[in-house]
Amino acid sequence: MSEQAFVAGVGMTTFGKHLDKSIKDLTRQAVEQALADAGCDKSQLQAAFFSNCTQGHFEGQHMVRGEIALRAMGIQKIPVVNVENACASASTAFHLAVMYVRSGAADIALAIGAEKMLSEDKALMFAAFDSAWDVHDVEKIKNDLLQMGSGVTPPVGSTSPKPYSVFMDVYAAMGRQHIREFGTTQRQFAAVAAKNHGHSVHNPLSQYQKAFTIEEVLASPPITYPMTLLMCAPVTDGAAAAIVCNEAGLRRLSGNRQRAVKVLAAVMQTGSDRPATALDRHAVRLGSQRAYELAGIGPKDVSVAEVHDATAIGEIVQSEVLGLCEMGMGGVTAERGETTLGGRIPINPSGGLESKGHPIGATGLGQIFELTTQLRGEAGARQVAGARIALAENGGGICGIEEAVACINILGK
Repeated sequence: MSEQAFVAGVGMTTFGKHLDKSIKDLTRQAVEQALADAGCDKSQLQAAFFSNCTQGHFEGQHMVRGEIALRAMGIQKIPVVNVENACASASTAFHLAVMYVRSGAADIALAIGAEKMLSEDKALMFAAFDSAWDVHDVEKIKNDLLQMGSGVTPPVGSTSPKPYSVFMDVYAAMGRQHIREFGTTQRQFAAVAAKNHGHSVHNPLSQYQKAFTIEEVLASPPITYPMTLLMCAPVTDGAAAAIVCNEAGLRRLSGNRQRAVKVLAAVMQTGSDRPATALDRHAVRLGSQRAYELAGIGPKDVSVAEVHDATAIGEIVQSEVLGLCEMGMGGVTAERGETTLGGRIPINPSGGLESKGHPIGATGLGQIFELTTQLRGEAGARQVAGARIALAENGGGICGIEEAVACINILGK
């Protein structure tokens, strides 16, 4: 596949509560923005990749979601592929669109992710996550995952009496493993969350736009040790889209070619059987090594990154396995301010999943929206000065003791 791929246009709704909007409404808003941004008419689209995880769970629309949502806005007669890959669904849709235009199967493709997850029925809402691992052996899987945190006893009163996703227990176990293996502190996890909430103040599309100090993060209601509420991503509605094209497609668009962003690498990596402490074999470590090789760069060349921080613990682990800091130093790096805007390697200038929000079928394309904006120099008060290379990491589901799948995308100016 010799074709160069470009992101020619991006669009994104606000992330947050959209009880008055449908999947069709959110899809239309994000796609129309992306089309306008690219200078692309919908009649020029030659394929679409539609990402969604939970519409079947909430509404019973288990099939042909993309065809229905896109037909409602007049997009028809083209191949539509429905994509589900847990929280990595939208980045998978992007990956497929990139591969499609690189292969020459189309010159212009749409990647779109849309999700509605908020509900007054909390039990129904949290149950949406229950199928993101092997449903045939839940108790054994849960016990194996929780064993990662053995040796660190949660303090009395550090677990919420209110319902929350079981995946928070998994992240907490990863966090306790990090404490045990590397001496990471709860304050360092809180430093990540405080940084991301601070970044989101400058993002008008973010679900939350309020800054919190480290002390306020630590004092927020407990979820499960070492996590507090402000260290965790909220449940979110929203949509994001990208127009992806090759050189021939880019020539046909009426948008400013200078604003197009190059796709330097698009890698999808599934996990493998490994001990929990064998982080050199982590799916994201292996996938990012491949992505760096394809892009012809190294971790030190990355100007800005958006990583999968479903919790603050996730950001620390990902910053390490991506090579953006030394293994075991993610907490120290965050506490020093190196990952804050103006620091050595700004991570999640959008506010990340913790503050921008996490509509799981749209999350990965929300990252692409942010990094495209950064590389164009259009991010305003959250702009990373001189950004030239941007990295997105987005993981989905659990298989074994890590994410089932991870997508690593590297974009260049």
